[in-house]
Amino acid sequence: MGAVHLLPGTTFASVTKKGSYRPEKTASLTLLELERWLALQIAGVYHHTVHSALRQTPAAAWQRGLTQRPRPARQPQDREHFFLDFLPVERRQIRRDGIRLFHLHYWHNVLSPRAGRSKTRELIKYDPRNLSRVYWQDQQGNYWPIPYRNLALPPISLWEHDEALRRLKAESQREVDEDKLVAMVLQQRRLVEEARSKTARRRRGRQPPDDQCDLEADAGRLRITQSGVTDQPNEQEAEIEELKEVAPFPVDIDP
Repeated sequence: MGAVHLLPGTTFASVTKKGSYRPEKTASLTLLELERWLALQIAGVYHHTVHSALRQTPAAAWQRGLTQRPRPARQPQDREHFFLDFLPVERRQIRRDGIRLFHLHYWHNVLSPRAGRSKTRELIKYDPRNLSRVYWQDQQGNYWPIPYRNLALPPISLWEHDEALRRLKAESQREVDEDKLVAMVLQQRRLVEEARSKTARRRRGRQPPDDQCDLEADAGRLRITQSGVTDQPNEQEAEIEELKEVAPFPVDIDP
């Protein structure tokens, strides 16, 4: 998979190989785009390139192996169930208000018979790329998608969650709720988009290098209140009120 080091923004395999190259100056792919590139590289390039040890393509070796099996290879009966089986897992009790995971609340009417009555910690699956829903496994082994309790909240990733939580704790916010958490994620997204926009304009020569925004100073002016994150010290309206106007973060939830 050496081809990955040909992508803009590669960090190379070692500090020595990276040398004076600065990946942050050329990085352009989002995580979603990198995932798609990797899938194409494996399924479209690697599997159809002659392998030095096999002396044939991996795809041809696979097909040959299938023809030599005494019985047909088994296929997943349910693709979605198969995908969910590989997701990370946590165990949580189903409380009266549903499931709480990563400081986020989840609810669906399917939980009603067990809400507040379950004494065991039940299996909950989640997709780190999209925390807008989790998957509860019932006693029959079926998975049920359980969305946010507050459907107005936008999808966020686990990595956004972790970074927002770190920053909230750095601001001495001992009590962290989902409103503060999501508000911080949205602030971080805006900072990234502003930086990306300024960098793009600078590369096109439309903005001189000296005319730049100090993102750290901007971040230092943010104020965490009981109702969320605000941009100005005197702003009274909670940041969380803007959630409905913010476009969801692009993620894939299907295998």
